[in-house]
Amino acid sequence: MSNQILHQLVNALVSGSIFALLALGYTMVYGIIKLINFAHGDIFMLGAFMGYFLFKNFNIAPYLTFIPSEEWRFYIALLLIIAITMVVTAAVGMLIEFLAYRPIRNASRISALITAIGVSFFLEYGMVFLFGAQPRSYPEEALVVKPLQIGSMTFDFITNAEFIIFIVSIALMFVLQYVVKQTKMGKAMRAVSVDSDAAQLMGINVNSTISFTFALGSALAGAAGVLIPLSQPSIEPLMGMVPGIKAFVAAVLGGIGIIPGATLGGFLIGGVETITVALGFSNFRDAIVYIVLILILLIRPAGILGKNVKEKV
Repeated sequence: MSNQILHQLVNALVSGSIFALLALGYTMVYGIIKLINFAHGDIFMLGAFMGYFLFKNFNIAPYLTFIPSEEWRFYIALLLIIAITMVVTAAVGMLIEFLAYRPIRNASRISALITAIGVSFFLEYGMVFLFGAQPRSYPEEALVVKPLQIGSMTFDFITNAEFIIFIVSIALMFVLQYVVKQTKMGKAMRAVSVDSDAAQLMGINVNSTISFTFALGSALAGAAGVLIPLSQPSIEPLMGMVPGIKAFVAAVLGGIGIIPGATLGGFLIGGVETITVALGFSNFRDAIVYIVLILILLIRPAGILGKNVKEKV
């Protein structure tokens, strides 16, 4: 297999992992309260700006002199910045849920949708007001992008930045799976998603569970926001719009409300984008993703892993 084909495969996996992290946030929130949180892409944007701010002002890599490798200093500093960003974006997600979504939880679906769009615009143009609309570039010292080298072996088809994005994304997906399947809060999330009233009768704090779900999804979006500038160094306040919509498409494609479906959908959308670019239609890659959404809604509205449920009238 040629390096060019391997590089295209790597691109699909890297972009797919970012879409998957974002799609997981959409699908968890929808699965638990049937809300499409269109502000989720803007949490991704906040994560990117948080990473930029930390890299610019609190980069600890130069002070880790006890680590001989400069590259490993960066990796450790990056993990710390991702952790801090995840905590901050999780708090923002909980705040949004408490202030914007909890008061309208029992309102009509259209009210929730309009509120979600309003929150999205508030975050976007609030950032424009505070920091301006001009794009910003990550500091040059953040990471020197070069072919991945492990020991004496060099892999020309993948860069160190792409490798970091993929590995960290996969690790976070495994952590999420553990939280949902093995922890007490994860069991509460699954109970509330099935029947919130019954869960409340069983002693589960529904408000805390929903708030934790927003925190978890927002933390993943924040991590994706820190990772994406490693391969696309320019960030700006409206950068979350298109990835957010594509992640929503990924969630619908895999089966919204289903965590494995969001992961599958993310990687499929990454693959579709990569194939579109490889065929020379890079100007149409966004349009192709939206066509995928239309087709999946026409052919299989429940998504690949979803089940069609008939409602009795």
